[in-house]
Amino acid sequence: MTATSLVRTRRVALAGALSVLAVAGLAGCSEDPDAGTNGVGKLPPEQIQSRTQQAAASVAAVHLSGTVVAGGATYKLDMRLKSGGSTGSVTADGASFQLLRVGEQLYLKAGADFWTHEDGKDGDAASDTAAADKLEGKYVKVPQGDPAYQRFSGFTDKNTLLGSLLTLHGTLATDGHHEQGGVRTIRITGDDGSGGTLDVSLEGQPYPLRLVRAGGAGTLVFSDWGKDFAVQKPPKGETVDYGKQLPTS
Repeated sequence: MTATSLVRTRRVALAGALSVLAVAGLAGCSEDPDAGTNGVGKLPPEQIQSRTQQAAASVAAVHLSGTVVAGGATYKLDMRLKSGGSTGSVTADGASFQLLRVGEQLYLKAGADFWTHEDGKDGDAASDTAAADKLEGKYVKVPQGDPAYQRFSGFTDKNTLLGSLLTLHGTLATDGHHEQGGVRTIRITGDDGSGGTLDVSLEGQPYPLRLVRAGGAGTLVFSDWGKDFAVQKPPKGETVDYGKQLPTS
């Protein structure tokens, strides 16, 4: 083979290789982003929202974490929820406490600083401190007629909490394919995001995975869908029951 023919052969081979790469690149760019998924990414946004609401309602348990802004206060939540009970922690106004619900019975466990702050009334400082110290680290049973029950029980009720959270406001639209915690998602929005955004899993069941609430009212992440956990009444020696109303000064 002459030098000229050798160069021509190499040029033909190089051109062929570049053609193959170009075709492969075009094929890669045209891949279906919904291939191998549960298919909800191809649905209209209204149907995606409906499917994720149904999926969330059908499963027994979920882990919820993030922030919720309500009534002018910001609550940081880390809760495990199921129909028969819930457990987790809440931080609000710099005070942290634990919530435990077993059936309809709600228990609150916190440090002395929480009880001093929660009372919020002027009184005998020594008496207030003594009462707070007595409650520190105890599971205080919250009477159902006490305002605190209504205030905190909503954080422990899976169906009520998710039912109020998983509806976006305004005109719904899809906002592309994304990822949350290593899971592929389809994102839907309300009013271009001002009405909230919701990332829905494209793998397995179409569970909600991340919610940004409308009006900057918090961001929540959902995980461990269907993963059960145990809840049981705290030991009597660690429980304080004040009857029909929590103590005040």
